[in-house]
Amino acid sequence: MDYIRKFSSPLGELTISSDGSNITGLWLEGQKYFAATIDEISAKESDLPVFEIAGKWLDLYFSGQEPDFLPPLAPKGTDFRQSVWKILCQIPYGKVITYGDIAKQLGAQTNSNGSARAVGGAVGHNPISIIIPCHRVIGANGNLTGFAGGIDKKIQLLTLEGYL
Repeated sequence: MDYIRKFSSPLGELTISSDGSNITGLWLEGQKYFAATIDEISAKESDLPVFEIAGKWLDLYFSGQEPDFLPPLAPKGTDFRQSVWKILCQIPYGKVITYGDIAKQLGAQTNSNGSARAVGGAVGHNPISIIIPCHRVIGANGNLTGFAGGIDKKIQLLTLEGYL
């Protein structure tokens, strides 16, 4: 069963999903692939403890602080996407990395050539926005490209973190 909770943020309303123990999704209203990993029809509104943890993380984050903990996360996706999202979680607060850099890291882990385009697809389908910081990925030339929540939101998040 999927559980959901709404959260008000400076970026607008967020929808957070859980499997009961872990955060499985976090989307901005109107985001591309909104709620793609849950069954919105049968999802039940709830005040689970894991939503309280995620809310504390988001409150710290949106107050301009770097949270020193993560809520329990369980994003749903292929092994490749999981590998990409794991790398996203390692990008330091206020820093950025390119799609190509992630592809190189994956290539080094698997002794193969990584594809920046495939990485872009995995980053774009990240179901736990903000907490898994896909907004910290930029184009090779430093352009602020591709964010499912919109470039304006990406700019707000990177500004909040002091990158811009």
